[in-house]
Amino acid sequence: MSRQAAAESVSQTAPDRPAAPLPNIAYLCTRYPAPSHTFVLREVNALRRLGGRISTFSVWRAGPEHVLAQADRVAAESTYAILPPRWRELLATHLAAAIRRPSAYVATLILALRLAPAGLRGRLWQCFYFVEAIVLWKECRARGIRHIHVHLANAAADTALLAAHFGSAADPEHPWSWSFTMHGPTELYDVSRFQLTEKVMRARFVVCISDYTRSQLMTLSPPERWDRLRVLHVGIPIEQFTRSDNGGPPSEEPSILFIGRLVPEKGALILVEATALLAERGHRVHVTIAGAGPACGEIERHAERFGVASQIAFPGAVGQDDIHALYAGASIFCLPSFAEGVPGVLMEAMAMRLPVVTTRITGIAELVEDGHSGLLVSPGRPDELAEALERLLTDPSLRRQFGEHARDKVVREFNTDISARLLRDLFAEELSRS
Repeated sequence: MSRQAAAESVSQTAPDRPAAPLPNIAYLCTRYPAPSHTFVLREVNALRRLGGRISTFSVWRAGPEHVLAQADRVAAESTYAILPPRWRELLATHLAAAIRRPSAYVATLILALRLAPAGLRGRLWQCFYFVEAIVLWKECRARGIRHIHVHLANAAADTALLAAHFGSAADPEHPWSWSFTMHGPTELYDVSRFQLTEKVMRARFVVCISDYTRSQLMTLSPPERWDRLRVLHVGIPIEQFTRSDNGGPPSEEPSILFIGRLVPEKGALILVEATALLAERGHRVHVTIAGAGPACGEIERHAERFGVASQIAFPGAVGQDDIHALYAGASIFCLPSFAEGVPGVLMEAMAMRLPVVTTRITGIAELVEDGHSGLLVSPGRPDELAEALERLLTDPSLRRQFGEHARDKVVREFNTDISARLLRDLFAEELSRS
């Protein structure tokens, strides 16, 4: 097998060979911890259990609304937040960097401006990222860190890119590097704004959460960079998502569960319309839409308009300490998204032996096997969604069958313990070349 072919994907099985020592690594998020970044927290903790020396950084400090579970509180206490700024420390850091490494300082500022989107606002934001990058560099340097990893190719990736650039320019004999995990789909909506091509070219490597994600980055980069794009599934801690029953007690009425940010792209409005269609067919099913976000009010009004408000509960945002009970009390999990990467909530539901109904988009089909562990429907189609839900609502044996297959899929391919060992080896392999 050629080096390129071997590098295109990371086998989703636990490695047998001993792992090389893992150097100090920084993990940077725009906000950490946060309910939407639970997968990062799990990954960090799993790497630490394997001996990884991981320091966590957050561009913005997490507030009380982001710290919903004990694990979040522990992570928040050990995470360095760049913002809000400590002005005296920030000014001293920049003054020292500019005086001691003037050429590196100016070169990094020029790079920041060169990477800016068109317009004054874009250049202004790049200056903010530059300011953050120098602070991040200083904190990493104090901890003996020369590699920064980021989840999502967003603002945190800009900060990491600039911090690594300054670190290498300031001390060429000890180069810095950075990498990122590409989820999508937000960054794929506006490739130029997020400078995806530039980030792929400048990153040491890119972890792609699915073959679909990798294929999208392949369209943005030359073939000689494709071996830097490595497929590795994000996993979940299987032991935290286990139930003894399958599909709910037979005496209970089946219920449908949705968990996610309440934003338009998650498709909760489509679930409301599908619930109304089910009611017209004689299925007055209970639905739980758990989550928070700007679309919450619109979803509630939609339920009123379609006459199903009494059937739908809105418990709000749910932390990891309480989410298990929602899965355990449901019969079917439904996520009718318009845009996704590979959703962690689908993995959690499947691990809990819930049959899932979701949309045939992006990398979801790499997780959910249509007709085997769940049902896939076209996005934006309440009629198809209602038909799929009705099929499961009326067939308990099919729910049990799909639930067993669903758990088996997640245990084999989307398991945090396995993915963390693979990621540890990937870090060790790539960083040993530096």
